[in-house]
Amino acid sequence: MTAPEQILEFWLDQVGPKGWYLQDETLDQQIREQFLGAWEDACEGRYSMWLTYPSGALAYLILTDQFPRNMFREDPRAFAADAIACAVAKSAIKQEYDLKIDEPARQFFYLPLMHSENLEDQERCVRLLLERMPKFGPANLLHARAHREVIRAFGRFPYRNAALGRHSTAAEMDYVASGGYGSTVRVLQAAE
Repeated sequence: MTAPEQILEFWLDQVGPKGWYLQDETLDQQIREQFLGAWEDACEGRYSMWLTYPSGALAYLILTDQFPRNMFREDPRAFAADAIACAVAKSAIKQEYDLKIDEPARQFFYLPLMHSENLEDQERCVRLLLERMPKFGPANLLHARAHREVIRAFGRFPYRNAALGRHSTAAEMDYVASGGYGSTVRVLQAAE
């Protein structure tokens, strides 16, 4: 059994903010080797006791929302636990567990909302970053707004379609061909 402290020590201390959003196959492989079994266990309903306190909920969210994106790039399993992570994030935020975790780690309570293909979740993510992350929120705000714009335009993330076996519309194919998410970020940056 994996302990929440193992996840937090690895992700927050060893990898740290500079490595959280890099695409690095070595890191991805390390996460698979150390935490694939724990992710499978979480998907089967184990680790529910972690959800009873702030640092446990944080570890659970990293395990179910962030780690699969590293372990399973271009694979539907990258998104397999999204509904679980989103529900846990909402519950933890309601209990204000997020406010008991220091920035920048606090952002992992909000990322399941940013990863959601639901506009209401997107709006909430932007609002939470503005309200509850005064120091590090602005760094993430651009990406939260970009995710929200994609959901406003398409109701889903077109760049997930191939991995999820979804049919892309002509508008989605044009969007991806013209730079996709990166183009949305650039447009928002230019507007600031």
